[in-house]
Amino acid sequence: MDTHVYIDGFNLYYGLLKGTPHKWLNLERFCDQLLPKNTIKKIYYFAARVEARPHDLDQPERQQAYLNALSTLPRVEIHMGTFMSSVVRQVAVETDPKTGRYRKVRGEPVTKLDPNGMPEKVWVHKTEEKGSDVNLAAHLLRDAYRNSCKCAVIISNDSDLLTPIRMAKVDCGLTIGLVPPRSKGSVELKRLADFKVEPRPHWLVSSQFPDPVVGSGPIHKPASW
Repeated sequence: MDTHVYIDGFNLYYGLLKGTPHKWLNLERFCDQLLPKNTIKKIYYFAARVEARPHDLDQPERQQAYLNALSTLPRVEIHMGTFMSSVVRQVAVETDPKTGRYRKVRGEPVTKLDPNGMPEKVWVHKTEEKGSDVNLAAHLLRDAYRNSCKCAVIISNDSDLLTPIRMAKVDCGLTIGLVPPRSKGSVELKRLADFKVEPRPHWLVSSQFPDPVVGSGPIHKPASW
């Protein structure tokens, strides 16, 4: 079937690529291996531009190098959202002094209390990705209502996409495939999909860009990856 693939870039990164040597991923080659029986016409990649952090000043340059590499692929279409940063006051939780992880009781985090027994609040720097899930949903529905493809494959664990995916399936008759970047992804998404493909580690290995990628000039894989 003619197929479009919709990739939540941060879900893919944090669910499948972080901590591995396989971040220099050629999305065309990877998707062709995921779906060898489908005719993949278009691959949408949705992400947001990261900002330099004190502990990681080169993060934007690494991301830009990868985006430049993706831009050499004719079937890949990149759509970028934004990050919003704010400082907010939030309730603190108790942590385990040995592991540093937050404590749970009956599956719920334990609120840290001040000497008066009131919830203790701290100032935190909060960053939120804006636009990626909305962009993915919008392009999925536009393609569905235009009958641009017969099959839509979603690479994401984000349950916020349930409604647009259900609309594309029920209203427009799209066959829905799911590639969960984490095996413990949304149960609701898995139930909604007509089929599911678990990504195999060796597909990541065999889907790496060369170094350098030849575009308008050589595009080198970031050394710190």
